[in-house]
Amino acid sequence: MAITPELKVMITLRYLATGKMLLCSGDDFGPTQPTVSRVIAQTLQALSSPEIVRRFIKFPTDVREIQTKQEESMQIAAFSGVVGAIDGTHVRIMAPSVNEEHYVNRKNYHSINTQIVFDAKYKIINIDANWLGSTHDSRTLQQSGLRRLFENHHVPPSCHLIGDSGYPCKRWLLTRYL
Repeated sequence: MAITPELKVMITLRYLATGKMLLCSGDDFGPTQPTVSRVIAQTLQALSSPEIVRRFIKFPTDVREIQTKQEESMQIAAFSGVVGAIDGTHVRIMAPSVNEEHYVNRKNYHSINTQIVFDAKYKIINIDANWLGSTHDSRTLQQSGLRRLFENHHVPPSCHLIGDSGYPCKRWLLTRYL
């Protein structure tokens, strides 16, 4: 059975959205369980390739792009100069066999701490998924290329992010007052 790219995407989205067992996806879409497993692995590998990520996930550094993002944020949140919102999210994983304890987060499950920046239209404009579950959001930011982008003046000083209290307040990062 030839599997079209559309069917590959549907199988993968079904699995990601529901976590439904691969055998059930095969029942729903027709392919065998080994084929479903292979399709999901191939699709995820293709979607996470560096070329695809760089094409679709890019923090704005062009003045015109930044102004557009700021105007969109102003329309929905009335914050001047904001290009996006930053937060960390924990992606649950199976316990690794090496350094297992470093992957346990504050809610006591194994995860990867992923830092994400969204714009006003909910488009991801920056992502960093390189952190163990035990890593605090402030450390992910401290070590990120995003921080260097701001602090090395690759974006104008009028460019800001908003974040929660897990992040330090900076000239370019607005956090709530506790």
